[in-house]
Formats: sequence, C-alpha cells, structure tokens
Amino acid sequence: MHPASHTIARAAEARSGLDPWIHTELPAPPTLKGLGWLKAVGPGVIVLGVAIGSGEFLLGPAAFVRHGLSLFWVVVIAVYLQTIFNTEVLRYTLATGEPVFTGFMRTRPSSTLWAWFYAALYFLQIGWPAWAGTAAGAIFFLFMRRLAQPLDAPTIYYIGIATFLLCVAVLSIGRRIERTLELLNWVLVATILGGFLIMALVFVPGNTWAAAATGLAGFDLTTGEFDFFPAGADFFLLAALVAYSGSGGVVNLTLSNWARDKGYGMGERAGYIASAASGVKVDLAHSGFTFDEDAEAMRRWHGWWRLVRLDQWGIFFTGAILGMVLPALLYVTFLPRGTDIQGLGISAALAAAVGSQSGAVLGGVIAFLGAWILFKTQLDSVEGMARAITDILWTGSDRVRGWRGGDVRAVYYCVLAIIVVWGIFALRLAQPIVLLQIGANIAGGIFIFASMHLLYVNTRLLPAHVRPPMWRRVMLVVMALFYAFWVTLSVRAVLGV
Repeated sequence: MHPASHTIARAAEARSGLDPWIHTELPAPPTLKGLGWLKAVGPGVIVLGVAIGSGEFLLGPAAFVRHGLSLFWVVVIAVYLQTIFNTEVLRYTLATGEPVFTGFMRTRPSSTLWAWFYAALYFLQIGWPAWAGTAAGAIFFLFMRRLAQPLDAPTIYYIGIATFLLCVAVLSIGRRIERTLELLNWVLVATILGGFLIMALVFVPGNTWAAAATGLAGFDLTTGEFDFFPAGADFFLLAALVAYSGSGGVVNLTLSNWARDKGYGMGERAGYIASAASGVKVDLAHSGFTFDEDAEAMRRWHGWWRLVRLDQWGIFFTGAILGMVLPALLYVTFLPRGTDIQGLGISAALAAAVGSQSGAVLGGVIAFLGAWILFKTQLDSVEGMARAITDILWTGSDRVRGWRGGDVRAVYYCVLAIIVVWGIFALRLAQPIVLLQIGANIAGGIFIFASMHLLYVNTRLLPAHVRPPMWRRVMLVVMALFYAFWVTLSVRAVLGV
C-alpha cells in the first residue's frame, strides 16, 4: 500500500471519532493437525451451546409438537444464513482484532449513538433471564416429580433466581472467561447431542425419522404433500423459532467478542477479559489493528479463514441442525401432535412424558439434561451481554478505560452486577417461555438491521484484500429479507391482522 492509501483507510475507520487502526503484522494461524483442531476451535461451540438451549430445546419442540416436522425446512434455511452471517462477523475480528460492535461504532453518525443503540438491543433481546426461569421448571420436576403449575410460580421464581446467581459465580472462576465457557460448552454439546442421539435411536420409530428427513424439504409425510405453513400456525412462535434456529440476534454478534478473547487473527494482539479469580490484570486494546497485503500475510489470512470455516460449518452448522432434529424427534414421539407445551413446565414436558411411559429414572435423566442445557444457555447469554456492553464502554470512553487503574475486570463485573439486579426484577414480569419468545422475536428484527450494518462495515471499512466476495454480500441481503418476512408475519399475528 502507498502512504496515501494508509491515510484514506485511517480516515474511513476513524470518522465516528474512534482511534484509527494500528498497522502491524497478522499473527500466524495455529496448525490444524490431528486432534489439534479441537483446541483451535472454540467460539463456534460457545454459540452452539446457546443455540441448543433456546431454539433447539424449547422453541423447536413447542413448534414441532404443535405443527409437525414439515417445519424443518425453515430451520435449515435459518441456520445456513446464520452461519454465513457468523463467518462475516468473524471476518471483521480476524482482520482487526476488534469485536464487530466496535466496527459498528466506527460508522456515522457517531460512535456514541451506535454504542447506546446496540447496548439497548442487547437488553431488549436477552436482558430477560428466560433460560434461568425455564431451567427452574426442570429443576422443580427433578425434586417434585411433577410439572410446575400456575400455583407453583413463586417457587419457580426463587429457583430461577438461584440459577441466575449461580451463573455469576461460575463467571468468577478460571483464568480466561472465554476459555471457561468453551470448556463447559464442549461438555454440554457432547453430553446433550450424544444423549439425545442414543435416546432417539432407541425410542424413535422409523416413520418418524422419515418424517424428519422429508420435513427438511417442507414435505409432510402424514398428508403426503408439501406443507410449508401449517394451517392455524402460531406465527409469533414460528418467528421466534426462526430467529433462534442457530443462536439469534446479538448472540451471533457476540461471537466476535469470544473470538477476540480466543486470539483469532488480530485478536491475538488485542488482549482478553480475565476472570475475577485469576488475579491477573490483562491489558485490553480499545482500538484494533490492520495489516498490509503481501504474500505471507495473505497465506496467514487464508489459514485463519480455514479455521473459521471449521469452527462455523463443522461445529456450529452441523451441531445446530442436529441439536434441532434430535430433541424434536423425541418430543413428537412421546407427545401427541397439537399439544401446547408452552407453560411453566415446558422444560420438563419431555421428561414427564418419557417418565410416564418408560420409567421415572429415564424421565429424571432427561429433566437433568434439560436443566443443564438451560443453565448453560443462561450462563452464555448473561456473559455475552456483560462482555459486549463492557467492550462497548471500553472502546467508547476514555474515562471508563482510566477507571480503577485501567482494569477491564472492574468494568465487566460492574456491568454484570447491574444485569443481575435487572434479571431478578425481570423474572417476575411474565412466564419464562413468554419472555423467551419476546426476546427471540426481537432477535429476528436485529438480524434485519445487523445484516446490512455488517455488510457496510465489511465492504466499506475493511481493506480491499480482506473484503467478502460478491456472493456473500448477496447472502447478507437475502438474510435481511428473510428475517423481515418472518418479523412481518409475527407482527401481523400479534396485531391480529
């Protein structure tokens, strides 16, 4: 690059008032040999853990039991589009070492406006501790051996608070918070997908497997015809399912924060957020980096991009599809079609049905898996919100960066404390499954805007040699249109139009 080009690039990324990127060398990617890839991947398994606990274990079963397996087609499209979206989010972090929220803050009119905007979206989508509340239903079943009823709402509330506070305790241990989440999610994904696969192979009849396979194309095997939109469909529920097939909204964006802390690409030069118990103060860069185009830099870039493809297509995409299909197979096997399971006991509905037909022990195992899934999802969600808002504050404010000697942990845990206080209040506002659907529908709306904002950042701010090809740009537009369609259906359903 010529010096003049450097000036233009700096001006483009600094127009909103943030510091320009620092020119440096792109770090070398890890070597993916043997089982070494298991250590190299990580952000994908965290976001997959969130996916399994919301769309896959709650909203998916609620929709499939009610409307049938022919709805699988929409899951495939949603997960495919979200995977492309995720890789574009990671493109920005690989190239700059910044979370994508910082990239959004680099656009006009000002970094402050975008900081408030995305922080507000975070609270609107996942500020509701719905997963702790639904985990409480499974924990209640484990001890009481029955589904929670409306009169049990106070008990569910206090169990939900205890679950929520346990999440905060977990986030205080370990050295690097991202690594703690990564390890916990590997355990989650392996036990949940493995456990559901074994149960599906044992209990699900062949015709249900066939119905699931044809449902991936929108074909209803029971009627012998394509049924993309079942009669009497609950579009508020279905729009929530579409948004949380995969992860949903701001959770997908937080993938970039976890990738930065994992050390992906330029993230290796940025630092990370350490846990309170680590006793280590780690310097966290408030502004990112960029690299010039040469043969060695592009060889390294392509090595990082191979890792991103493995992390997202090999882990996230495959796991999200399996995570949606396997629980759905079990639910439709044990619960009759048309059953409405949206209540305080939704997380234990499968456990109760299996327990009544195949024994209390197996029902208890499923209830335990449900509680574990939802606890981990709440953990990832509350950590992601605290992390994203911390990064937004850290990037946008000199005063915040100078507070408590520039220790980012102080900012992180103060944000976390505010989230906890709000969560304890929010749990009383509505049933957890209602809070989950509200958040999921907001996530669909976020995808409409964030897809286009991401397209702008990756094609206007990033250097030409790391910008996405045309087909990826087109798919981001398709994603915005896809979610606009479902949000419109959801709004019409709410308004009764």
